[in-house]
Amino acid sequence: MKTKKLLALLLCAMMVSALFACAQPAAPATEAPAAEATEAAAAETTEAPPAEKVTLTFSLWGDPAEQEVTQKTLDVYNNSQDKVYVQALQIGRDEYNEKLQTMATAGEMPDCGMVAEDTVIGWAKDGLLMDIDIYAGQENLPLDSLAFKYDGKTVAYSAANEVLALWYNKAMFDAAGIPYPPTSLDQAWTWDQFVEVAKQLTIDANGKHPGDAGFNKDNIVQYGAYVNQYTWQLEVWALSNGGSFFSPDGKSVVFDDAAIEAIQKVVDLHLVDNVAPLNDGTQDNGFTSSIGAGNVAMCTEGQWATGFRGAGFDGIDYGVAVLPYMKEKVTIATGGPTGVFATTKHPQEAADFLRWYNSEENGMNTIMAGWWMPTKQNYYTDETLLKSWVDDCAFRAALPADAYKTAIVDVALDTNVTHQSAWYYTPNMFDVIRTLQPAMVEAINGSKTVKEVIDSVRDAMQANLG
Repeated sequence: MKTKKLLALLLCAMMVSALFACAQPAAPATEAPAAEATEAAAAETTEAPPAEKVTLTFSLWGDPAEQEVTQKTLDVYNNSQDKVYVQALQIGRDEYNEKLQTMATAGEMPDCGMVAEDTVIGWAKDGLLMDIDIYAGQENLPLDSLAFKYDGKTVAYSAANEVLALWYNKAMFDAAGIPYPPTSLDQAWTWDQFVEVAKQLTIDANGKHPGDAGFNKDNIVQYGAYVNQYTWQLEVWALSNGGSFFSPDGKSVVFDDAAIEAIQKVVDLHLVDNVAPLNDGTQDNGFTSSIGAGNVAMCTEGQWATGFRGAGFDGIDYGVAVLPYMKEKVTIATGGPTGVFATTKHPQEAADFLRWYNSEENGMNTIMAGWWMPTKQNYYTDETLLKSWVDDCAFRAALPADAYKTAIVDVALDTNVTHQSAWYYTPNMFDVIRTLQPAMVEAINGSKTVKEVIDSVRDAMQANLG
């Protein structure tokens, strides 16, 4: 039963990863597998557009189920227009970037489409994205943290908002008689407090905890915590420890001593503290492999974890809390962006369509399913609108809603706490992550220190940053 449940959750994780493909990050936050139906080629909708209308091509990735939903959304838009018709261009996720770059060389890019977070700035730098602010002149703007900017101009916006948080299994806390993790920033745990609680929640086959005489680290039946080690998510701990991955201008790899120390603390949850399961960090599956697997009490993951409540948890009741912190209280924001491509002959029509496509009204099904949060400021500050997607969402209400508001909504609005993920201002971050991620396996399994790993790939990361 547990195997079937985990498989179901992993499938859902893959779906979410397709929406927020990063990285990590990957889902990211977030690389997703190519849809089987694409067969290494783009598949356009077969319906011919009316001859009198301007035809736009909108590129996207996703599995067949997502493609079907997207086409239904496009049908609604097309039926409401008398001058514009939008066709979907479906491309497998694994080939998406390469396919669009090939089309760019031929001067045949789509008019607009999805863009992987970690390629936005690099593509803008290479002239593949127009510097069109699709919300220019609008009164209701997205949160500042969701704008991708290059050379001072907005080139893309995230179509949804996500922030990282701490998630926990309520039953495990109840059984241990431990209060639930704090849901407000003013009560956030320090890293040491987080580790201490994780030890109390880690149990071996004989009921002993780390530090107890006779504790068997090789026969643990319940782990206290898992911190997602997919590379892009590790950035939050570097920031929390007063360090950074990249320079503020996005031109230099930093990975300073504070960042290295922070990442070492994360991998030491397994290596030293014995409170976390071993996970090689090559998959953005922190939630599904921990709380979703039923043997971990706490994990870190994006807001999209709200949506797993509808994925057949077989009775696992989980809640949300604020992240612990090392030196500074920090989380990071992300979300899969859309943009207008440079070769379009219809930039204004493309911008108008993306503004419609990204609107909360047209994405409410995904928001109410827990996977996305709104991007617009008023959906966080207007009480009626806030209630419509938090209190009235069964999945968020079960967390419960009040905890979600303080641990997610309040944090997302706090610009002193919520930082942009690095791909909002760095070019070619995918190549940097692709260099670092496999190397990090040696730090995660303890064969090298984090410092040794970073030193071994620092020059290669800088070269790939561009």
